[in-house]
Amino acid sequence: MATHPQLGDVEPAAPPFATLPALTTARLPEAAPRIKEAWLRHPVLVFHQCDLTPEDLVRFGAIFGTPVPVPVQEDIVDTTGLPPEIMIISNIVENGRRVGHLGGGDLSWHTDMCYVPEPALASALYAVETPEAAGDTWFLDMTAVHDSLPAALRARIATLSCKHDDSRTAAGDLRHGRVPVLDVTTSSGAVHPLVRVRPETGRKALYLGRRLNAYIPGLPLAESDALLDELWGYCDDPALSWPHRWRPGDLVVWDNRVMMHRRDAIPDGSRRLMRRIQAR
Repeated sequence: MATHPQLGDVEPAAPPFATLPALTTARLPEAAPRIKEAWLRHPVLVFHQCDLTPEDLVRFGAIFGTPVPVPVQEDIVDTTGLPPEIMIISNIVENGRRVGHLGGGDLSWHTDMCYVPEPALASALYAVETPEAAGDTWFLDMTAVHDSLPAALRARIATLSCKHDDSRTAAGDLRHGRVPVLDVTTSSGAVHPLVRVRPETGRKALYLGRRLNAYIPGLPLAESDALLDELWGYCDDPALSWPHRWRPGDLVVWDNRVMMHRRDAIPDGSRRLMRRIQAR
């Protein structure tokens, strides 16, 4: 399990985490400038033992940009009383109905909202209920992945883009009201460069989004699939990813432009409930 460095320690090459003091409703306004400054140096920030309302989370998201309303997911859940920007991610089922989205299975590596023209630049999760030693979230440094590519491969992808499927969720479920994709070369979804630059640092990061139904416009499908599979292979380096084990009250925010994330499965009978806020 990765140990997150305290802000102010000597910055290691990895992991790209920093831990900041706990947040409360009262402390959030005064902490905002320090949080933004820390986030520009550390693409993943961790806060333990927070006590925040859903409205606080919207204010927290506004530190990084404009909070984003929840996009269409696989099902309709009851969000009565919640701000429209707060998404519930949970495996809990009550009275035969899901209380949140994305279930309890593994979630593979992905970037949030890569399928829209303007993806979220910051994503944050706040833990309300967590299982014991399960449901970890892993983070993958896509700047480090880009740097690990052979020079010839970096040159090849420098001017290429990727189309990101908008029909399915990060869990692979079909979004409410959508139909399955039959041809990825003609399907809908936003197109983004394979290489993005974090403007605050000038460093390049590989931007893959999600593998399912992805396509590189301008290439024959077989060539696109082969190149994407090759690039995704570099994401398997365990030296470039780190887990976060959740406890109630944890808040984690990451730079969605340069970090991918995934989730370990949640055992049957365990309960996990998270609140998500995103900003762009």
